[in-house]
Amino acid sequence: MRSVTYYVAASADGYIAGPDGQFDFFGFDGDLAAWIMEEYPETLPVHVREALGIVDRDNRRFNTVVMGRRTYQPALDAGIASPYPHLRQVVFSTTLPTSSTGVEVTATDPLARVRELKDSGSGAGIWLAGGGRLAGALSTEIDELVIKRNPIVLGAGVPLVDGSFAPQLFDRTSSQTFDTGVVVEVYRRAR
Repeated sequence: MRSVTYYVAASADGYIAGPDGQFDFFGFDGDLAAWIMEEYPETLPVHVREALGIVDRDNRRFNTVVMGRRTYQPALDAGIASPYPHLRQVVFSTTLPTSSTGVEVTATDPLARVRELKDSGSGAGIWLAGGGRLAGALSTEIDELVIKRNPIVLGAGVPLVDGSFAPQLFDRTSSQTFDTGVVVEVYRRAR
Protein backbone atom coordinates (compact mmCIF):
# COMPACT_ATOMS: atom_id res chain seq x y z
CA MET A 1 0.00 0.00 0.00
CA ARG A 2 1.21 3.48 -0.87
CA SER A 3 1.59 6.14 1.79
CA VAL A 4 0.33 9.72 1.92
CA THR A 5 2.75 12.45 3.01
CA TYR A 6 1.51 15.91 3.85
CA TYR A 7 4.58 17.92 2.81
CA VAL A 8 3.90 21.60 3.35
CA ALA A 9 5.31 24.94 4.45
CA ALA A 10 3.72 26.47 7.54
CA SER A 11 4.14 29.51 9.73
CA ALA A 12 5.27 29.24 13.34
CA ASP A 13 1.62 29.66 14.35
CA GLY A 14 0.35 26.88 12.07
CA TYR A 15 -0.90 28.55 8.89
CA ILE A 16 -0.07 27.37 5.37
CA ALA A 17 -1.27 30.54 3.66
CA GLY A 18 -2.64 33.96 4.47
CA PRO A 19 -6.37 34.77 4.58
CA ASP A 20 -6.43 35.41 0.81
CA GLY A 21 -4.19 32.46 -0.08
CA GLN A 22 -0.90 34.39 0.10
CA PHE A 23 2.21 32.27 0.48
CA ASP A 24 5.03 34.43 -0.89
CA PHE A 25 6.44 35.00 2.61
CA PHE A 26 7.66 31.38 2.69
CA GLY A 27 11.23 31.57 1.41
CA PHE A 28 13.08 29.30 -0.97
CA ASP A 29 16.75 30.09 -0.56
CA GLY A 30 20.04 29.03 0.95
CA ASP A 31 20.55 25.65 2.49
CA LEU A 32 16.79 25.01 2.62
CA ALA A 33 16.49 25.39 -1.16
CA ALA A 34 19.45 23.05 -1.68
CA TRP A 35 17.85 20.49 0.65
CA ILE A 36 14.49 20.67 -1.17
CA MET A 37 16.18 20.26 -4.57
CA GLU A 38 18.05 17.22 -3.27
CA GLU A 39 15.41 15.52 -1.13
CA TYR A 40 12.08 16.61 -2.66
CA PRO A 41 12.77 17.82 -6.23
CA GLU A 42 9.41 16.55 -7.50
CA THR A 43 7.60 19.00 -5.19
CA LEU A 44 8.87 21.94 -7.24
CA PRO A 45 6.48 23.00 -10.02
CA VAL A 46 7.63 22.75 -13.61
CA HIS A 47 8.38 26.46 -14.08
CA VAL A 48 10.65 26.42 -11.00
CA ARG A 49 12.33 23.18 -12.12
CA GLU A 50 13.00 24.78 -15.51
CA ALA A 51 14.49 27.91 -13.93
CA LEU A 52 16.75 25.79 -11.70
CA GLY A 53 17.79 23.46 -14.52
CA ILE A 54 16.48 20.34 -12.78
CA VAL A 55 13.63 19.42 -15.14
CA ASP A 56 15.09 15.96 -15.73
CA ARG A 57 15.77 15.20 -12.07
CA ASP A 58 14.12 11.95 -11.02
CA ASN A 59 11.29 11.87 -8.52
CA ARG A 60 12.68 10.81 -5.17
CA ARG A 61 9.60 10.07 -3.07
CA PHE A 62 6.34 10.71 -4.91
CA ASN A 63 4.71 9.89 -8.22
CA THR A 64 1.31 11.40 -7.38
CA VAL A 65 0.23 14.78 -6.01
CA VAL A 66 -3.23 15.55 -4.61
CA MET A 67 -4.41 19.08 -3.88
CA GLY A 68 -7.47 21.20 -3.40
CA ARG A 69 -8.65 23.83 -5.84
CA ARG A 70 -7.25 26.75 -3.83
CA THR A 71 -3.79 25.13 -3.86
CA TYR A 72 -4.07 24.57 -7.63
CA GLN A 73 -5.43 28.07 -8.39
CA PRO A 74 -2.10 30.00 -8.31
CA ALA A 75 -0.81 27.79 -11.14
CA LEU A 76 -3.93 28.46 -13.19
CA ASP A 77 -3.62 32.19 -12.48
CA ALA A 78 -0.05 32.04 -13.84
CA GLY A 79 -1.25 30.25 -16.98
CA ILE A 80 0.15 26.88 -15.89
CA ALA A 81 -2.53 24.21 -16.34
CA SER A 82 -0.21 21.34 -15.41
CA PRO A 83 2.17 22.48 -12.65
CA TYR A 84 3.58 18.99 -11.94
CA PRO A 85 3.66 17.13 -15.30
CA HIS A 86 6.28 14.78 -13.84
CA LEU A 87 3.63 13.52 -11.34
CA ARG A 88 0.12 12.18 -11.58
CA GLN A 89 -1.94 15.23 -10.58
CA VAL A 90 -5.32 15.01 -8.83
CA VAL A 91 -7.22 18.19 -7.97
CA PHE A 92 -10.34 18.03 -5.82
CA SER A 93 -12.85 20.67 -6.87
CA THR A 94 -16.57 21.05 -7.30
CA THR A 95 -16.15 24.30 -9.28
CA LEU A 96 -13.45 23.57 -11.88
CA PRO A 97 -14.32 21.83 -15.13
CA THR A 98 -12.77 18.45 -15.91
CA SER A 99 -9.38 19.07 -17.47
CA SER A 100 -7.62 17.35 -20.34
CA THR A 101 -4.21 18.86 -19.56
CA GLY A 102 -2.80 15.91 -17.65
CA VAL A 103 -4.56 16.98 -14.46
CA GLU A 104 -7.40 14.90 -13.06
CA VAL A 105 -9.99 17.32 -11.72
CA THR A 106 -12.56 15.47 -9.66
CA ALA A 107 -15.57 16.33 -7.55
CA THR A 108 -15.60 12.87 -5.96
CA ASP A 109 -15.20 12.26 -2.24
CA PRO A 110 -11.51 12.99 -1.47
CA LEU A 111 -11.31 10.30 1.21
CA ALA A 112 -12.60 7.56 -1.10
CA ARG A 113 -10.40 8.70 -4.02
CA VAL A 114 -7.23 8.84 -1.90
CA ARG A 115 -7.99 5.39 -0.48
CA GLU A 116 -8.23 4.14 -4.08
CA LEU A 117 -4.88 5.74 -4.87
CA LYS A 118 -3.28 4.20 -1.78
CA ASP A 119 -4.60 0.77 -2.72
CA SER A 120 -3.52 1.10 -6.36
CA GLY A 121 -0.33 -0.84 -5.79
CA SER A 122 3.09 -0.36 -4.36
CA GLY A 123 5.69 2.13 -5.37
CA ALA A 124 6.23 5.81 -4.87
CA GLY A 125 4.15 7.76 -2.41
CA ILE A 126 1.35 10.27 -2.65
CA TRP A 127 2.09 13.90 -1.85
CA LEU A 128 -0.70 15.89 -0.25
CA ALA A 129 0.24 19.42 -1.31
CA GLY A 130 -2.66 21.18 0.39
CA GLY A 131 -4.76 22.84 1.37
CA GLY A 132 -5.92 22.86 4.94
CA ARG A 133 -9.49 21.76 4.22
CA LEU A 134 -8.31 18.85 2.10
CA ALA A 135 -5.83 17.88 4.83
CA GLY A 136 -8.73 17.93 7.30
CA ALA A 137 -10.81 15.70 5.04
CA LEU A 138 -7.89 13.29 4.56
CA SER A 139 -6.48 13.40 8.09
CA THR A 140 -7.16 9.70 8.76
CA GLU A 141 -5.21 8.74 5.63
CA ILE A 142 -2.10 10.86 6.26
CA ASP A 143 0.80 8.54 7.09
CA GLU A 144 3.55 11.16 7.37
CA LEU A 145 3.81 14.88 8.05
CA VAL A 146 6.76 16.87 6.69
CA ILE A 147 6.26 20.42 7.92
CA LYS A 148 8.64 23.18 6.87
CA ARG A 149 7.99 25.46 9.86
CA ASN A 150 8.96 29.03 8.95
CA PRO A 151 9.98 31.65 11.52
CA ILE A 152 7.03 33.93 10.80
CA VAL A 153 3.76 34.52 12.63
CA LEU A 154 0.73 35.23 10.44
CA GLY A 155 -2.01 35.59 13.05
CA ALA A 156 -4.69 34.38 10.62
CA GLY A 157 -5.00 32.43 7.41
CA VAL A 158 -5.43 28.91 6.14
CA PRO A 159 -4.72 26.46 8.98
CA LEU A 160 -2.39 23.52 8.53
CA VAL A 161 -5.35 21.17 9.05
CA ASP A 162 -8.87 22.56 8.82
CA GLY A 163 -11.20 19.81 9.94
CA SER A 164 -13.28 18.55 12.78
CA PHE A 165 -11.89 17.69 16.21
CA ALA A 166 -10.29 14.25 15.84
CA PRO A 167 -7.01 13.80 17.79
CA GLN A 168 -4.50 11.58 15.99
CA LEU A 169 -1.08 10.64 17.29
CA PHE A 170 2.13 10.98 15.32
CA ASP A 171 5.70 10.22 16.40
CA ARG A 172 8.39 12.74 15.54
CA THR A 173 11.06 10.94 13.56
CA SER A 174 13.38 13.86 12.78
CA SER A 175 13.89 17.57 12.94
CA GLN A 176 16.38 19.69 11.03
CA THR A 177 17.10 23.40 11.39
CA PHE A 178 18.35 25.42 8.43
CA ASP A 179 20.34 28.65 8.29
CA THR A 180 17.19 30.35 6.98
CA GLY A 181 15.56 29.68 10.36
CA VAL A 182 13.19 27.10 8.89
CA VAL A 183 12.80 23.91 10.90
CA VAL A 184 11.71 20.81 9.00
CA GLU A 185 9.79 18.48 11.29
CA VAL A 186 8.99 14.92 10.19
CA TYR A 187 6.30 12.86 11.89
CA ARG A 188 5.02 9.33 11.20
CA ARG A 189 1.59 8.14 12.24
CA ALA A 190 1.82 6.33 15.57
CA ARG A 191 0.99 2.64 15.19
